[in-house]
Amino acid sequence: MVTIKNRVVIPLEGAETPPEFITFNGFTEEHVAIVFPQLKPGNTPPLVRVHSECLTGDVFGSQLCDCGPQLHEALACFSREGGILLYLRQEGRGIGLYAKLSAYTLQKKGLDTFEANRHLSLPEDARSFEPAAQMLKALEVMRIRLLTNNPDKASQLEEHGIEIESIIPTGVYLNPNNRRYLEAKVRHKKHTIPL
Repeated sequence: MVTIKNRVVIPLEGAETPPEFITFNGFTEEHVAIVFPQLKPGNTPPLVRVHSECLTGDVFGSQLCDCGPQLHEALACFSREGGILLYLRQEGRGIGLYAKLSAYTLQKKGLDTFEANRHLSLPEDARSFEPAAQMLKALEVMRIRLLTNNPDKASQLEEHGIEIESIIPTGVYLNPNNRRYLEAKVRHKKHTIPL
C-alpha cells in the first residue's frame, strides 16, 4: 500500500505560493508529488500533470523532445491556479537514461524513438502510470482534470480507479529537432498533437 512519507514546502522560482513536495512509502522508485495550493475557489477537481522524468529535457533543455516545455507549462499553470504534478522516475519511457541515450544514437541514423527502442531489444514504452494513481489515492484525490496529450495516461489512471472529469491538452512544442519525435508519438501512441 502506498502512503505519504513526508511533506515539505519548497519555494520555487516563479511560484507566488510555494508548493508542497510529498514523498511516499511503498515504491521502489522515488516518485514525488508536487502540490500547489488551489487558488480558485470552488469544487473543481484539481488539475493534474503526470510527468515522466526526462533529465535531458527537464534539466538541460534538450531539443530532441518536448518534455521540458511541457513540464514548465504545467508548473506555470499550477502556479496560477493550483494543481498537482506527479513526477514519476521512469526516464526514457521506463528504459533508463543510458538506454535512452543509446536510442538517441540510433535516431540520428534515421530510426524513430519507438523503432530505436525495439532495435535495442527494449519495449517501446515500459512506463506504468499505476504509481500516479496510487499517489493520488494516498493524497485522497479520486477525481481530476488531466493535463496531457497522451491517451494512455488517461486510460491507465481510469483503470486504477481515478475519475477523469476532463482532459486538457498541453501545448505543442515543435522545433526543427523534434518533429520526427512528435510525429512518432502521434503515429505509435495516438497522442493528440496537432502538427
